[in-house]
Amino acid sequence: MATKENEHGLPGAADEPILLEISDGLARITLNRPAKLNAFDVPMANAWADVVTEAVRHPDVRAILIAGNGRAFCAGGDVQSIASMPDGGAGVTFLAERINVGARALLESAIPVVLAAQGATAGGGLGILLSSDYVVLGERSRVGSRYANIGLTPDLAVTALLAAAVGERRALQLVLQDRLLSAQEAQEWGLAAEVVPDESVAERAEAIARSWIDGAAGAYGQAKRLIRSRPERSLAEQLAEEARTIGAAFEGPEAAERIAAFLGGARAT
Repeated sequence: MATKENEHGLPGAADEPILLEISDGLARITLNRPAKLNAFDVPMANAWADVVTEAVRHPDVRAILIAGNGRAFCAGGDVQSIASMPDGGAGVTFLAERINVGARALLESAIPVVLAAQGATAGGGLGILLSSDYVVLGERSRVGSRYANIGLTPDLAVTALLAAAVGERRALQLVLQDRLLSAQEAQEWGLAAEVVPDESVAERAEAIARSWIDGAAGAYGQAKRLIRSRPERSLAEQLAEEARTIGAAFEGPEAAERIAAFLGGARAT
């Protein structure tokens, strides 16, 4: 696991494949293989699983920001590394399973996640994008599947999440073509919330994360959890979970502070 030095005294090295920095409620996770377009090999997959698990379990973390160093967010798997794996298909399965640990940790957490992407996002990078909750793309970004280019099938939650994000027909178009969507197309399809100038991606993503931290981060996180976990429940179970969650939120300090401020403002007018 790679961590940059931060307010918690976490050690780390800037040349490790995944960087984690926790400061002022924000966990910043950075893919850090820029020479390989942040493509995953086994060490990076292991670091990803460990770093994301640490971030979602850390008691101070109220928002997560995911970014990639260099000219691409994530090109998916490192084909050269994959081709040289001694265990063949079993090794590829292990690689995917390790990255899945991190993806599931993001999806199952009650912490909102913003992703800042520039350049190419493809293959497993698309899975990480889909596992985040709010996506900011640079205006020259490209987003696609491209697994079939090397004869492989989608993984890292792409088939679990893509159709829900863009619709089944568009999901099929993306995985059955050698196609990279422009940033504007990705936004139109629902894969990105915002498209901004490339030089503004990091700043805008951090502003989103800070707005959660400075606001009702717990309520945002629970709203995310309710939506992400909906497939696990029937309609009746979902309604019951909503009722339970809003009741629990009402008893918490975030709601108490904001309701008091709202009522005070209403009386003043």
